[in-house]
Amino acid sequence: MWWQLWLGFLLPMTVSGRALGPAEESAVDYLLQYGYLQKPLEGRDNFRPEDVTEALRAFQEASELPVSGQLDDATRARMRLPRCGLEDPFNQKTLKYLLLGRVLAHADIPELGSVHFDEDELWTEGTYRGVNLRIIAAHELGHALGLGHSRYTQALMAPVYAGYRPYFELHSDDVAGIQALYGKKNPETRDEEEEMEVPTVPPVPRELSPMPSPCSGELDAMMLGPHGKTYAFKGDYVWTVTDSGLGPLFLVSDLWNGLPGKLDAAVYSPRTQWIHFFKGDKVWRYINFKMSPGFPTKLNKVEPNLDAALYWPVNQKVFLFKGSGYWQWDELAPNDFSRYPKPIKELFTGVPNQPSAAMSWRDGRVYFFKGVKYWRLNRQLRVEKGYPRNTAHNWMHCHPHTPGTTSSAGDTTPLAMDTSTNADTVLDVTSSATDSTMLSLLANVTFPEA
Repeated sequence: MWWQLWLGFLLPMTVSGRALGPAEESAVDYLLQYGYLQKPLEGRDNFRPEDVTEALRAFQEASELPVSGQLDDATRARMRLPRCGLEDPFNQKTLKYLLLGRVLAHADIPELGSVHFDEDELWTEGTYRGVNLRIIAAHELGHALGLGHSRYTQALMAPVYAGYRPYFELHSDDVAGIQALYGKKNPETRDEEEEMEVPTVPPVPRELSPMPSPCSGELDAMMLGPHGKTYAFKGDYVWTVTDSGLGPLFLVSDLWNGLPGKLDAAVYSPRTQWIHFFKGDKVWRYINFKMSPGFPTKLNKVEPNLDAALYWPVNQKVFLFKGSGYWQWDELAPNDFSRYPKPIKELFTGVPNQPSAAMSWRDGRVYFFKGVKYWRLNRQLRVEKGYPRNTAHNWMHCHPHTPGTTSSAGDTTPLAMDTSTNADTVLDVTSSATDSTMLSLLANVTFPEA
């Protein structure tokens, strides 16, 4: 079969690094771009034949094409259509609108809400020339409000950009989607709200650290958060890291209300949907961007001023790091910390002491960060050959000659519910000011059993 011949040709070339033919390379790039193939952190060399076949089948099903797993003419034609840059599996990473491979605009998830447009495009209105600003802007604002893609080709939120439409109206699917998120319009409630006077509260002055450069210095924390978004923390600021670039810098407290900057560690647990932030002898818990009741709290039996934290999906535990030691924490069961801390090097071979950040990432690897370098660990938790490498170059999309950074040969760019607690204590928290040198693991806050 032609597809089997093509696939046999593609895979060895991909693994060996040899150049693909233009059509094949375009197809693989498309599948990577829109989330059908998982892009490795450093290179495109781990695809199996069945991975590519399954990716094509998923794309064909999402595009309402005959599902064959082959790169046929209909599939090629669909890939050539201008479209939005949001990954089709409807995750909530940075959302972009593409036209024939060009990035026209992009929007972030609702908590960030920013929308950016490419000034190099010819933005127009009322003409078939150029790119219609009104339709692109409305599409991106839909993403910023939380809408995903619609399967209806005439909908505003369709992934494929169909060009200028002079009498464009919202599709019923667009209306249903936004009403599902924000509710239907209620005229009576709206009139009452307009009559209410909203008291103004003067802003509280904040002493903020200077806005940092992602391309220099050491990170405070890294986190693979809800919806697969990668967050980098430094000083009072946080930004997202994507395969195509960095998101805008936001104040930490503007995203997670009540959370201070200059954090020690941050970790998100897919098992519980909890985000824990650590600073000094306190911990904050959030679900997405809402703080859980009773937090922040004080902990003990784990030392304060942690260096880093990560969630390990293999055993579904949270690891806390300080100095040369680590603690393993089960969020949903009682914990015996009498045998901790244990030496980091006993479990994570080749990792430096006092890491500034750590996380498990989408590729199944574990990453540690310190200074301007990072270490990647394989699934046996051993540092891989060729590490450490440069964080700014490979993670922050910085030019290798940016002052304050150094590059390594061969480097490539890699690229957020309240719960009742009524069971045994897990990582216990006290609100008292006792023992500021220890994080309390006693019994004021309990976590539900699994």
